Amino acid sequence: MTKTFIGIAAAMLLAGTAAAQAPQPATYVHAGALLDRPGQAPRGQSTVIVRGGKVEAVRDGFVAPEAGARLIDLKDKFVLPGLIDMHVHLWGIGGDPQRARLGGLTRDDGDNMMEAITNARRTLAAGFTTVRDLGGSPRGIRALRDGIAQGVVEGPTIVNAGSMVSVTGGHGDGSNGLAEEWADTVHQHQINTCDGPDDCRRAVRAQVGLGAQVIKFAATGGVLSNVSGGLGRAMTPEEMRAIIDTAHALGRKVAAHSHAAEGTKAALEAGVDSIDHGTFLDDEAIRLFKAKGAFLVPTMIAPVTALAQARAGALPPATIPKAEEAATVAMASHSKAIASGVKIAFGTDTGVSKHGENAKEFALMVRAGMTPAQAIRAATVGAAELLGQSQRIGTLEPGKAADLIAVAGSPLEDVTRLERVDFVMHGGVPATPAAVQ
Repeated sequence: MTKTFIGIAAAMLLAGTAAAQAPQPATYVHAGALLDRPGQAPRGQSTVIVRGGKVEAVRDGFVAPEAGARLIDLKDKFVLPGLIDMHVHLWGIGGDPQRARLGGLTRDDGDNMMEAITNARRTLAAGFTTVRDLGGSPRGIRALRDGIAQGVVEGPTIVNAGSMVSVTGGHGDGSNGLAEEWADTVHQHQINTCDGPDDCRRAVRAQVGLGAQVIKFAATGGVLSNVSGGLGRAMTPEEMRAIIDTAHALGRKVAAHSHAAEGTKAALEAGVDSIDHGTFLDDEAIRLFKAKGAFLVPTMIAPVTALAQARAGALPPATIPKAEEAATVAMASHSKAIASGVKIAFGTDTGVSKHGENAKEFALMVRAGMTPAQAIRAATVGAAELLGQSQRIGTLEPGKAADLIAVAGSPLEDVTRLERVDFVMHGGVPATPAAVQ
């Protein structure tokens, strides 16, 4: 009996080992043109061979598929790596502030999760295969992140921040503008607000404990905060340094929400990895960007969208002067940074604008002085570098994730072609219908 059992177990083990060693089926992607390494010249007719969710090889011409392989015919398309958005908010209603305001007291995390799933699908369909989510329910966004990674729901790979760390009354304080009794209730449950360096260290550790893969903090006020505190510096340099040092010690990169130059410069001096928004930049701020090697994530579409929403009456009164102020100066600041050679990573603050319309940012980047090639590089190679994931994404090279998209015509000639994505592959799995043979 024992010998029989051992024999069966051994046979099962050998079968499992053989199955594991058997080559996985391949997918061959025939591309009419291929920008496999943004920043370099595109290739002509090419074949991307995908196996096990990764790029196995990139070859010139249309290579005949091996026996048993799947063929995806994109011979009439321009293929490039999946895009990366470094600033989104997938959680809850996005791009519809009036609906969010009206439904604020009737919605819970279940409703917000359903919206987040929809937002994730729209984002992936728009060609964004990786996103950095910089604000939402810490537990909810972690569940969405893991659900996508496990293939339970469809969406981009998520690098999540959880809740933004903020001083009391700052841009990330959820009690802003509430009646006192409601504000007290909110404060009892908030763990992301902090005052003083020691308390800010605690806030960072709390977010990491809830699964945050990156830390975001509010260095300055924000346009959409329902307070009239303006856009000036909100944190002390000591608080910023405590946040950044703690996050780095825990292996997390740090993004600073920052508008005013004073807040931006203090965050850069403290060693922040990226400044998101960077609405008011002076010469000293630009010098610090370059000296510290930090990235600017301009989110150019956000002030344009917020101003339109404010003028339409869709935002609270306290936000209107801030939206006017930010929209007036942002383009000039960003243009100056681009001309000065500051490192740029693509980001939109989608959730202010509508999910699925992320690629509208490209035209604004070109208007600010970038070439289409530079803007695409910022959404691939540059964004991957800022994430610390250049070894996994950003280009289509052997060993990297098989994240790719296809559009009709070259976006190097007309960057708005990225607003109409015809095909998306995420981790080797087509996310949109394709000519599969």
